[in-house]
Amino acid sequence: QVQLVESGGGMVQAGGSLRLSCAASGRTTSSFVMGWFRQTPGKERDFVTSITWSNGNTLYADSVKGRFTISKDNANKTVYLQMLNLKPEDTGVYYCALGLAGGYFATRHAERFGYWGQGTQVTVSS
Repeated sequence: QVQLVESGGGMVQAGGSLRLSCAASGRTTSSFVMGWFRQTPGKERDFVTSITWSNGNTLYADSVKGRFTISKDNANKTVYLQMLNLKPEDTGVYYCALGLAGGYFATRHAERFGYWGQGTQVTVSS
């Protein structure tokens, strides 16, 4: 069983920055993938970014390219999401996710992630 614990959400003005963290515990494979998704009320959960643990391959949604950076700490099995130049449309609940069969290429498909965190709220005011 895998557990994911997120932290770092909050409220910030447009143009500001936040960093989210997600620590994984439990039994994982050597080639898992971790990612971030976000959701706003009444909408589906959208892909933000993901990273493969084996080789650090990354993938970003077009809407966050150049502003968000995903990184990982292998020793602590933690993934980070650095968010810069935040916009009101970035507001939502951000979910960390982990998929045990990550391979060498990051993915945007939610069905590839079998474990999810509890979510952390990010609010960007204009």
